[in-house]
Amino acid sequence: MQTPIIQFGTSRFLQAHALAYFQTGTPVGAAPAVTVVQSTSDPARRGRLDALSAPGGYPVRVRGIENGQPVDRQEWVQVVRRGLGYDGDYAELQRIFVHEARWIVSNTADRGFDPQPADDLPHPDPAQSYPAKLFHLMRARHVAGGGPLVVLPTELVPGNGDKLRARVRQIAVAQGEDPAFLDAHIWANSLVDRIVSEEIRPAGAVAEPYGLWAIAAQPGLELPVTHPAIQIVPDLEPVQRLKLHILNLGHSTLIDLWQRAGAQETYVRQAMSGPLRAALLDIMETEVLPGFARRGMGDQARDYLTVTLERFDNPFLDHRLSDIAQNHASKVDHRITAFLYWAGLSPDQAPKLHAISQSAKDPAP
Repeated sequence: MQTPIIQFGTSRFLQAHALAYFQTGTPVGAAPAVTVVQSTSDPARRGRLDALSAPGGYPVRVRGIENGQPVDRQEWVQVVRRGLGYDGDYAELQRIFVHEARWIVSNTADRGFDPQPADDLPHPDPAQSYPAKLFHLMRARHVAGGGPLVVLPTELVPGNGDKLRARVRQIAVAQGEDPAFLDAHIWANSLVDRIVSEEIRPAGAVAEPYGLWAIAAQPGLELPVTHPAIQIVPDLEPVQRLKLHILNLGHSTLIDLWQRAGAQETYVRQAMSGPLRAALLDIMETEVLPGFARRGMGDQARDYLTVTLERFDNPFLDHRLSDIAQNHASKVDHRITAFLYWAGLSPDQAPKLHAISQSAKDPAP
């Protein structure tokens, strides 16, 4: 059994994102086969790990609006061939990494790249950060004469591939190694997006139809599948701008409208079925889309807005407005104020967005 894809992380996001796309995509060469690695020592997750590789696979239930129509379907993901624990199965993990791997996928949470005290140890240890674990495996592969890998981090860190490579190189230097061997690998920068609202036990997830895995193009980048949700793009910034200044800006704008109207609704879908919808659409049409048009992205923005509204309308998703409202002022700064600056929109050109931006800076006592 050969598993050229190794995935670090067992989260429900990866279950409904990367693994689901490997299952439903069109293979480039052999059908995808994955070893999933539980990188923590949490015994509660061992059952999930075993269920991911069980015969018959695990379910992903897709619920929401797609192309204007409600969908509620179940997909079965059967690409996982092995589930390994980092601490209990390290010898087998190293063997697979050295002799089988071609692609390395990870999602190790927001702080997965952060240095840990155990990173200074000269040998692999479960308490090490993900970059340190990756260094020891890459060193073993290098010593054995293994070829280059494609490293596909999906952590929500801007420039995630560049930052992961820099941290692994830093660890190599600290370990007394010449880090040049790391440069043979392809370190991909990517942006991912899909709302995965619930877990299914022991393995599986409930997800919206929409999904995105945007990967910045570079020489030597090859993927195991093609898929409509996987986009190889020359530059990630336009994709990041669309997500930040339409999806995320839309959420923060909706929160402002919701708070001003008395904060009656509980969920985004409820707010979108009432009078707040018209107010939000007015701002999008008269201020947001013209701002994107000023940057030469008018058509892209309109298409993305259509999909975003379908996501907001999802009748199956309990997306609480109170959750989105947390840290509202900070979110407005990054999503709305930054958009006004990027698009060069004056108060006369975008009065409502400027009013939201100012209100967040000077909240009422």
